[in-house]
Amino acid sequence: MLFHSLLLIFQITFVLSFSSDGYAPIKVQCPGGQLTRSSTTGLNQDEQSYINSRYQVAKQNLATFLQNVNLTNFDVGSFLSKANPTIGLAFSGGGYRAQLTGAGEYSALDSRTHVVNGKGLGGILQSSNYISGLSGGAWLVGSLVSNNLVSIDDLINQNSLWQTEHSILSPGGKFLKDIGAWFKIGDQVHGKQDAGYDVSITDIWGRALSYQLLANTQNDGAGFRLSDVITQPNFQNHYSPFPILVADGRAPGTTVINLNSTVFSLTPYEIGSESPSLQSFVQTKYLGTKLDNGYPVNSSSSCVNSFDNAGFIMGTSSSLFNNVILSLASSGLPSFITNLINNIVVNPFEKLNVDVAKYNPNPFYKSVNPDTSIANSKTLYLVDGGEDGQNVPLVPLLHRKLSTIFAFDNSNDNLQWPDGSSLIKTYERQFSPQGKGLAFPYVPDQYTFRNLNLTSRPTFFGCDAKNLTTLTDNIYDVPLIIYLANRPFTYWSNTSTFKLEYELNERNSMISNGFAVASRLNGTVDTDWSTCVGCAIIRREQEKLGIEQSDQCKQCFKTYCWDGSLYKGGAIGDNFDNYGLTFGADSYNQKSTPGFYNTGANLKKRDHEP
Repeated sequence: MLFHSLLLIFQITFVLSFSSDGYAPIKVQCPGGQLTRSSTTGLNQDEQSYINSRYQVAKQNLATFLQNVNLTNFDVGSFLSKANPTIGLAFSGGGYRAQLTGAGEYSALDSRTHVVNGKGLGGILQSSNYISGLSGGAWLVGSLVSNNLVSIDDLINQNSLWQTEHSILSPGGKFLKDIGAWFKIGDQVHGKQDAGYDVSITDIWGRALSYQLLANTQNDGAGFRLSDVITQPNFQNHYSPFPILVADGRAPGTTVINLNSTVFSLTPYEIGSESPSLQSFVQTKYLGTKLDNGYPVNSSSSCVNSFDNAGFIMGTSSSLFNNVILSLASSGLPSFITNLINNIVVNPFEKLNVDVAKYNPNPFYKSVNPDTSIANSKTLYLVDGGEDGQNVPLVPLLHRKLSTIFAFDNSNDNLQWPDGSSLIKTYERQFSPQGKGLAFPYVPDQYTFRNLNLTSRPTFFGCDAKNLTTLTDNIYDVPLIIYLANRPFTYWSNTSTFKLEYELNERNSMISNGFAVASRLNGTVDTDWSTCVGCAIIRREQEKLGIEQSDQCKQCFKTYCWDGSLYKGGAIGDNFDNYGLTFGADSYNQKSTPGFYNTGANLKKRDHEP
């Protein structure tokens, strides 16, 4: 009786006290002109302007980084007066595993990180032009840029964001607070529905997610938009790499693969795709406006703001998790949320497409590619950015012709560790119609990735541009890829993608292990690691200018570049030493206990095999 009374009190209180809190889209004056553009014209003008200003800041930081990594026979000032290296950072999907491991990798690149007993790659973040993320990686990137590119040190010290001891499905953290939070979420999603917009499970998922990722914003991000990122001081001052979140377009009832997917870039300025199936972008701020070929349906109609809620966008990139919400609808969520879900999923079509985020009206209706299924649909359907197998969000960065891309792979391909599948998918895409205009360096098969230890240590791909002539005539536009896969150094970080709750000590251990992955165990595995990263960053520009590599950099490339070999021997198996490596089958002592070898690292194996 008391429980039902509390529910009634909360229901009355929250219905009276909360409208949509800014979540529902609102009518605004149209800016005039076409709100979409063709991607064939190049970059969005606002993005290009930001990158031009950002590069001046990034180049200064890159000069400092290169000076600090002890490159021999190399004059940093002279080189940078002629060369323009550009850097992108790509963080994979994989739920909290990807977010937290990625946070450690991010912190290893951040000069603001306080490093004890070792060193990272501090300054790479400050030197980078772009940062991309999808699904769990989108939680990382979206949360950080929405919170003024907060450092991981500050995020942990603030003790407000990423309170992962409370499940994402427990947004309030305690029973009574949960009830209140779910009432607010239900009311906010109803508000969007009442304003005349279709809603999907992604709306509920995105709002629940925001209690973790946008807790520092008003009403836990209910009114915070992706387009609001441009108001953040670090963005205004061009201190932040330009952020791109990634989703896939998918017609309902179909399956996406890397060869047919429409890869969407979701940025503070615009949303759309360079893929031949669309080649169009719309201004993010005006999502939700009914358009015909990019123009408001009639000149007197109002435009729409606030459709681009940041939580909804991050939920779109991770819509795979909609199924978690649906699975709990019958027993694990309050009845008013269950009723809302049941009202959304009212027919077999919706049940089969529960992972879809609905963007209705479709901003690309009758757009520049009138013969495509996207342009002919009145609703745009987007799904988790990893559904096409490209779990590392590389495609948008490839369209931006960067010199070097750090590919942080925290996928769960094999025993919940990466095996290079994402890079293979992106490599294969360039040979399909959807990969027109893309070029990606050669990579081996998954068996080789695992058995040549290409996932147990950083690996460089595309080290010599002259070897890429069969891929493209523009060999210097193919980036050198620095591939870093999740690996256990200080913690067994191959946790389940659907693990939605971590004690704070677990969270911090995941982050610490991510730092170890990117830093090569705080610089102890290879004291020249930061130097070798410097060699990789300057490589493409050296090739363009005809500058010979130093002997120091040649040795780095001998250590870290994939030499084109394919592994044909017996499987090594997954037996890790304390440096994250896999022992070869011929050297592995079969009498040893599987797991970590006793070489002194402070690491304990989980109770069960990974």
